[in-house]
Amino acid sequence: MFFPTAENTSLTKNDALEILDLQGDALNNLIEEAYRLRTKYKGNRVNIQLLTNVRSGNCTQNCAYCAQSRDSEAPIEKYRYVEDKKLYGDNDLVDEFHLSRHCIGLSGIRFADSDIESLAERIRKMKKNGTQICCSIGFLTEHQAKMLKEAGLNRINHNLNSSRRFYPSICTTHTYQERIDNLRMLKRIGFEICSGGIIGMGESKEDVVDMMFELKELNPESVPINFLLPVNGTRLAERDISALTPEYCIKVLCLARLMLPKSDIRCAAGREVYFKGYEKTLFKIADSIFASGYLTEGGQSLEATFRTIEEAGFTWQVESA
Repeated sequence: MFFPTAENTSLTKNDALEILDLQGDALNNLIEEAYRLRTKYKGNRVNIQLLTNVRSGNCTQNCAYCAQSRDSEAPIEKYRYVEDKKLYGDNDLVDEFHLSRHCIGLSGIRFADSDIESLAERIRKMKKNGTQICCSIGFLTEHQAKMLKEAGLNRINHNLNSSRRFYPSICTTHTYQERIDNLRMLKRIGFEICSGGIIGMGESKEDVVDMMFELKELNPESVPINFLLPVNGTRLAERDISALTPEYCIKVLCLARLMLPKSDIRCAAGREVYFKGYEKTLFKIADSIFASGYLTEGGQSLEATFRTIEEAGFTWQVESA
């Protein structure tokens, strides 16, 4: 099968759907094409991000997958603001190990200007050593976004999560278009954009493809692809994830690589579950991962992550600044 890329001609939606159904030699060819693009634009390195949950729980939104949502009964720790010792300690780890980025997440959808001022001051402190910082935060006003830009924030994460059609099945307290509008405003101001999705929430392959085409139009610098980890106490706690085979998950990542060849393709939540034993193949496609957990869920330690990358034949050390 011929795989059109951004270098020659665009994939059609039918092409993309066929990719998600490939088997055997055709799948191997797909992986090799993704590897070619990954090597061309990202070399042999794997970017490691460290994620700090700065504000946990008490969110007003009803996102079905999230342990922090208003409807969740998950037994998570809840706090308005993480202790500075933890925040700055994590930032020091990013610098000490020369990780690529410190990602900070805040639960919630909208924030007072005073909250953003407080966050901006902390970002200024963390930027003293030139650390690259990405913030996952809800809907900002343009004034608030500019405050964070002036403080030195490099990148903002705001995931589409799924397709426009499927989105009301997982969240009804805000709209898909609000997410699109927020991302366009952030991009206009000059932020690098991190935006991706979650696979395995009950969406169809058509929904996966439609989400990828929305992402292609936004052209984010980073595309995190999460594979659902059903959390007890959430609406998706009993979701059937049997379709998330390593082969299917690999095809989703390959599709992201073909459609956004120059973006960081991050295998985010679910990496340790769905790709166990498939790391060599994973890193032929994805050039970015998290270490040490995902907000409310645990993950592979830094040291174990380093070993996994090296044993797969890739390098991990990337200067932060």
